[in-house]
Amino acid sequence: MRIKTIERFKEIVGVLGAYGFGYIIDSKINKQNQSRSPRNLRKAFEELGPTFIKIGQILSTRPDIVPKRYIKELSKLQDNAPKEDFTDVKNIFYEEFKQKISEVFDYFNEKPLASASIAQVHEGILKDKRDVVVKIQRPNIKEKMELDISILTRIFKMTKVRFEDALINPLDALIEIKLSTEKELDFKQEKNNMKIFEKNNKKVACVYVPKVIEEFSSTKILMMEKINGIKITNKNKILEYGYNLDEIGKKLSLSYCKQIFDDGFFHGDPHPGNLLIGQGKICYLDFGLVGELTEAMKEYLNKVMFALATKDVDGVVDFLLSVGIKKGRVNKNMLYEDVQYMIQMYLSTSLKNIKISQVLQEIVELSQSNNIQLPRELTNLVRCMILLEGVVTEISPNIEIMDVIIPFVKNKTKSSLLKDVDKDNLLIGSYKFSKDTLKVPSKIAELSDTIINGRTKLNIQIQDISSSMKQLNKMVNRIVFGVMVASMIVGSSLVLNVGIGPQYRGISILGITGYLVAAIFGLWLMISIIRSGSLK
Repeated sequence: MRIKTIERFKEIVGVLGAYGFGYIIDSKINKQNQSRSPRNLRKAFEELGPTFIKIGQILSTRPDIVPKRYIKELSKLQDNAPKEDFTDVKNIFYEEFKQKISEVFDYFNEKPLASASIAQVHEGILKDKRDVVVKIQRPNIKEKMELDISILTRIFKMTKVRFEDALINPLDALIEIKLSTEKELDFKQEKNNMKIFEKNNKKVACVYVPKVIEEFSSTKILMMEKINGIKITNKNKILEYGYNLDEIGKKLSLSYCKQIFDDGFFHGDPHPGNLLIGQGKICYLDFGLVGELTEAMKEYLNKVMFALATKDVDGVVDFLLSVGIKKGRVNKNMLYEDVQYMIQMYLSTSLKNIKISQVLQEIVELSQSNNIQLPRELTNLVRCMILLEGVVTEISPNIEIMDVIIPFVKNKTKSSLLKDVDKDNLLIGSYKFSKDTLKVPSKIAELSDTIINGRTKLNIQIQDISSSMKQLNKMVNRIVFGVMVASMIVGSSLVLNVGIGPQYRGISILGITGYLVAAIFGLWLMISIIRSGSLK
């Protein structure tokens, strides 16, 4: 195992170095002279195999980890892998269920429908004549991914490299990636995700989830009913079957609104391959990635969408400060101005002209520029909305998701306000308000007397005053030091001119000593200024 680890370590180091990322391994290598283009990083990941392809795909969803220029390129990574030997497929099936494929299936297609980095999918017909698809995990893929991630962790521990635009440490990012891949490698988790999604959408007539075949599903194998549907972007075929593309686009958007704002549990990868149309329903496939929102986060999201709808700058700022993690000093005035500019830029026009992807990306970028790291569930949500908008735009260009979300949130907010009204609380609140209102005239009179009699006090708080004082002290000290040096030079000149004190060959030793001391102090002052980086 140790030999295998060393060999893989050498391979990773060699490939990263070959594509211009040697500075990751050796911090002494100059970054400026390296070809570090996003395209090279994608090619390096492709060459390093399935684990790195999966890591790259995860990174492409995290604008808080990698810069924007890398995200676009990493999103091009194709999850295509060579098909697994069918003997391995049969062995895994037998290990999981102690039954041969031939004992369970009337027909099993040895050629996979799809072959990805983690698993491949086959179709088959069970003995009871049910049409099914079987998702089978690749042999030893978990161990391989764990090895690669542990090697990367070791590399990042050895060096201090990080992306210059990122708000998160690479080691923290690797921990998140490890947790994400562990979830995706556990097909029982995916099965549970399908059940939760099905339960949440039981009353939604236009949404369908394939039924899981429980008896043949495990950690490494997931079996479900086969869906004979049309890919959602196959517009010609959809129209042939008499479907309305605008209706599909609107129902898909509303479905996602419900998943996010009502359920707090949404499909994490809504690309066209995971959305089929059949029997008058939108069928969701592949629940390896899902997004989950806490009750508090759902409430915050409803509030921020309402704030965007009403162009409430303070509401958006409060949202960012409440849910975000501060990674440095946050200038609230600058944050307010950035949000105000965003609202004026994107929301001062008709909703039909607004792209939700642009608004969300702008929120992520202004958060980063103001040292605020958004939680992972929100960055996942941003990616999903961008994918969803792409699908909706392709099938129904007349529909804008923002035009669907805003009315949905407004109606939800109205119903929530009415639902939260309590007669007793309303009565108590009215009484308290009336009581406080009666105190207003006397308080105003009291304030007036205080001002007239000169008893008013004004408290002013200046942020970062200690830092400013330190800088001021340094500046004053340097000025005083400079004046002292200048005085020593002038004094020494006078001593030399007059010839006071002991002399050597007619030159005052006291004057020369004064010059030397002034030169040493002056040099010391100059070095301290240069080292501080304040010499402009």
